[in-house]
Amino acid sequence: MKFVSILMGSKSDYEVMSEAAKILEKFSVAYELVVSSAHRSPERTHEYVKSAEEKGAKVFIAAAGMAAHLAGVVASLTTKPVIGVPMKGGAMDGMDAMLSTVQMPAGMPVATVAIGKAGAINSAYLAMQILAIEDEELRVKLLEDRILKAKKVESDSLEVEKRI
Repeated sequence: MKFVSILMGSKSDYEVMSEAAKILEKFSVAYELVVSSAHRSPERTHEYVKSAEEKGAKVFIAAAGMAAHLAGVVASLTTKPVIGVPMKGGAMDGMDAMLSTVQMPAGMPVATVAIGKAGAINSAYLAMQILAIEDEELRVKLLEDRILKAKKVESDSLEVEKRI
């Protein structure tokens, strides 16, 4: 069974990361969601990544704030794609998390999305785009979603636009 694995460094990240889960559910994409910290529970993180790969995880999403090493640790444990979601908080309101997620050493890539809710949602879409490389049905669903989004922009405009 193929699925997306969502890891969060803290339970406090759940409200934001549940947005990624909602998107995956909308598209009927299987996922797991766990709390595991790169710092407070490193052995749990190592064991989880290994077991998730064995069960069929194809993409990992890792969300963390402040020092934000979860995505980097996950990337060090797998050759599967890893998407990092920097979380708001701390002295720099998420900028520190974003910088430590995006600034990975050469050869240890982590795809980094926006801070917070937008990043959570985009992480789900990016994970599905990766899966859609080999899943035509999912690719079509994503294309249909894009068409609906474009139509929504047009209908929203008709409600407010004024042209000369």
